[in-house]
Amino acid sequence: MLVRDQDRREAESGGIGMRSRYVLIRHGDEPADDRVASFLAHKGVEVDTRYPFRGDKLGAVDETVAGTVLYGGPFVVTETEKHPFLNDEARWIEDCMKHDVPVLGICQGGQHLAHVLGADGGPLPGEFHEFGYYPIYATPQGRSYMPEVLHVAQAHFLGFDVPDGAELLASSDLFPCQAFRYGDKTFAFQFHPEVTVAGFQRWQAAEWANYGKPGAQGKEQQSELAGLHDAAQHDWFMAFLGKLFGTPEERQ
Repeated sequence: MLVRDQDRREAESGGIGMRSRYVLIRHGDEPADDRVASFLAHKGVEVDTRYPFRGDKLGAVDETVAGTVLYGGPFVVTETEKHPFLNDEARWIEDCMKHDVPVLGICQGGQHLAHVLGADGGPLPGEFHEFGYYPIYATPQGRSYMPEVLHVAQAHFLGFDVPDGAELLASSDLFPCQAFRYGDKTFAFQFHPEVTVAGFQRWQAAEWANYGKPGAQGKEQQSELAGLHDAAQHDWFMAFLGKLFGTPEERQ
């Protein structure tokens, strides 16, 4: 739900409109039916979706920006000569952190956060893939943000290290870094809590679906685990988004 005109009027009158714009940075053409979009629609705030890979510019991080999410995608974040738009995304990440704007990076977005903060990333030895629903294990520090064990959706083979100054929140059996935080408002996830069962079913039918790769689950196992664990993933992620982004009133 867009409330851009209302926000502008409230900003001019000193109301809540100053920090009300949530910038979603997408790296593909999938429908916007993920849990982040649903959460923000329920809150009734302004959702400003950008597609830098199509040529969208991100602009300045001004006083209207209340939060940002960088989604997953097929791009390697170090290949900036091949994909120059990644430089604009890196600048956006840096500016959001500088202006104390909450940031969430998911999969490719998490890899980009790690890269901006100086950490390495890439495939693991053995070229393991996580494609399906896998348990992640919270560190002692991570238990402030998630349960000790949480089954989550995954679709990746690249990973990232924990940057200096960041705090590891979770790991999995195959990938040692599944989540970190940098400060109180910047979070990187390797996994995909935003994807719904319907969204994951699209991935199962995609040309890139990495069946048969080391570590990847089969389609039947994926579907069974989704039925067992998706509801808990949904409840946890919605609560996490509420803590990170709050309500419009909380983000003034």
